[in-house]
Amino acid sequence: MANIAALPDPQAYMALVWDIVRMVPAGQVTTFGQIASMIPPPPGVDERDYARLAPRFVGDAMNAVSWKDEATVPWHRVINGKGEISLPPDTKAAALQRARLRDDGVMEGDMESVDLGRFGWEGPPADWLAARGLHSPKPLRRPPDERPQQMALF
Repeated sequence: MANIAALPDPQAYMALVWDIVRMVPAGQVTTFGQIASMIPPPPGVDERDYARLAPRFVGDAMNAVSWKDEATVPWHRVINGKGEISLPPDTKAAALQRARLRDDGVMEGDMESVDLGRFGWEGPPADWLAARGLHSPKPLRRPPDERPQQMALF
């Protein structure tokens, strides 16, 4: 099992991924892994295999967004876990994604990555997730370190 076509119902999986992506507001981003963390393994799919391959399935779903769906699926807000665009850097699609992320205010200046701690999405509301049988997303933002900091002496 290496791509989304191996899932029992790839169309339903893609539709669910797109529904999640539609929830990501301007000014925030999500990752393939964060979306995957919300979706339980489809029936008949081994949990360990799914945990390993789910971010790739989400990537396949995002790659399947057509120009007609693009108006409602903000695909550009889905990036990798390093905060980077996963498209080949010199492609028109990557340039479009960079431009849209800059328009959203999450990719600043000449930077080529997004600060997930600052712009990472916290996920859909709990009732929305529960109504669809989904899990709470893995967090992208780290809680602030509240331990007292020792001053550097040198």
